[in-house]
Amino acid sequence: MQQRHINREQYFNEQSEGTQAYVVPYIEQDLKKPIDKTYRVLEIGCGEGGNLLPFLEKGCECWGAELGEENYNNALKFYENNPLKSQLHLVRKNIYDVIPDELDGTFDIIFLRDVIEHIPQQEKFMNHLKNFISPNGVVFFAFPPWCMPFGGHQQICHSKWLSRMPWIHVFPKPLYRLILKLFGSSENEINNLLELADTGISIRRFEKIIRSENYQILRKTYWFINPNYKVKFGLKPRRLWKVFHIPVVRDFYTTAAYYLLKLH
Repeated sequence: MQQRHINREQYFNEQSEGTQAYVVPYIEQDLKKPIDKTYRVLEIGCGEGGNLLPFLEKGCECWGAELGEENYNNALKFYENNPLKSQLHLVRKNIYDVIPDELDGTFDIIFLRDVIEHIPQQEKFMNHLKNFISPNGVVFFAFPPWCMPFGGHQQICHSKWLSRMPWIHVFPKPLYRLILKLFGSSENEINNLLELADTGISIRRFEKIIRSENYQILRKTYWFINPNYKVKFGLKPRRLWKVFHIPVVRDFYTTAAYYLLKLH
């Protein structure tokens, strides 16, 4: 699993394929017309920009905001010779420091794929996000609930044993830190993983925030087998059966939550 996080070009291609197959159709179900060149699209936390490629191929004007220097530079490299690069605009900046005028206005589609769980002060973020949504715009979120087997992102650990240990991140922080240290994680790796313990988000908390910030849920789906796993591991995506939509408990076996929102 860790190899994908080292080979960034492979990761770029997997993101593009997954977004084309699952995210674009999911969003289109609630739009008045198919996605085309009339749509402005923003991805927050765009990484290398793989998720944006399917929207570029549909003719959209696309913007990506990315804070990480390495990811941002990789995006520039991967799109350097792409014939669609004129439609793409990248900003290396913390989204909290971005204003709509910097991005030439608001957006019809905004999406965050496996990003909200990394953002601190999520209530503040959901309020700030309103500044970028056009009057009929929609926002798509995909995220792993914190208590799912690998919600702590331990799959990126350098230790192959740690990378395969489910649910260790839900232990109390001192015990989690001890486990990471015993299996050889560096202090930097430990700190990065423990940061996620502060920002990782549950389904219940996410829905509480969007209600308090006056968002309307257009569509939501809980996945027992994350659509990402189709591209990565060849596993067929499986929605979670409704009988298992048990508050709190569902977070332990829901590997991905999809939401499509708009403002009330």
